[in-house]
Amino acid sequence: MPQRGHNIILVGPPGSGKIRLAKRLPSILPPMTLHEALETTKIHSVVGRVKENVGLMTQRPFRSPHHTISDVALVGGGAYPQPGEISLSHNAVLFLDELPEFKRSVLEVIPQPLEDREVTISRVKFTVTYPSSFMLVASMNPSPSGYFNDPGAPATSSPAEMQRYLGKISGPLLDRIDIHIEVTPVPFEKLSEEHRGESSVDIRERLTTAREIQVERFKENENIHYNAQMSVKQIRKHCELDRVSKELLKTAMERLNLSARAYDRILKVARSIADLESAENICGKHISEAIQYRSLDRDGWLG
Repeated sequence: MPQRGHNIILVGPPGSGKIRLAKRLPSILPPMTLHEALETTKIHSVVGRVKENVGLMTQRPFRSPHHTISDVALVGGGAYPQPGEISLSHNAVLFLDELPEFKRSVLEVIPQPLEDREVTISRVKFTVTYPSSFMLVASMNPSPSGYFNDPGAPATSSPAEMQRYLGKISGPLLDRIDIHIEVTPVPFEKLSEEHRGESSVDIRERLTTAREIQVERFKENENIHYNAQMSVKQIRKHCELDRVSKELLKTAMERLNLSARAYDRILKVARSIADLESAENICGKHISEAIQYRSLDRDGWLG
C-alpha cells in the first residue's frame, strides 16, 4: 500500500537551508512497510542499484537529479525500458533543486505520474508500467538573482522579472504542489544557540501516528490511503468545517485573492495538520496554518 505525503516547494534565497531541509525528510518519514520495501527493492534491482549485501531496502530513497536531466532519464525509457528517477523515487522523495532551471519539457512530464502514481512506457512489441507514488519536494530562488524583497541583498529583481522566473514552472505542475514554504536565512543567534529543537525521532513518531490515523480513515477505499489522495467527495466527507472555520477560509480566499485551486489543497493540508495533533475535527487554527502554505497562489505575492 503506497504512502506519500503532500508535495512541497521551498522558496527562498541562497543559503537559507532549502537543501538541508529537504535532505532531512527521509529521516522523519514513517518507516516503510514490508510491502513498500519489497516494491522499492524490485524497482532498484531492475537498474542494478541494490547492493549485493543488502537483501531488502528498508530506507526510503532520496533521489535528487541534476537540472540538466532529460525527460527520458526522469520518466524512464530506452530500447529496453528502464525505470527513471520518478520510479526510483517510489515510496520515497524526489527532490528537484532549482526547479525553474529544469527544461520545460522535463517539468511537463511530471504531473501525469503525480496524478496516476504510475508510469507507462510503450514500445512496438510491449508495454511496461512502473509504479511512481512519490513525494515531490522542490526548491527555488524567488528570482533570477536569488533574493526577494531584501533591501540589503547584493542584487534584486523587479516583480516582473520574478513573475517571468516563476512562470518557467508549468501551471499543471504547480497546481499539484500542496504546500508552499517561504524559507528565510537563519540568523547567527539561532545558529549559535545551544538549545536543540525537536529530534527527528520524535517527529517521526508523530508522523507515524498520523499515518495510522489516515490508514484507518481510508481502510474501505482501495485507491485512497492518505489525505493527499482525497477526491472532492472524500474532502467533503472528511474535512467538514464548523461555522468559524468556514468564515475564516472564506475571508482568506477573498482578502488574499487565493485561487480556486487552493481551496481543496487547503482543506487537505488542514486535515493532515489536525491528524498530527490527533484531532478528530478540523478547527480554525488548522485552517489558518494551511492558508499560510499557499503563498504562490496569492495575487500580488511578487510585489
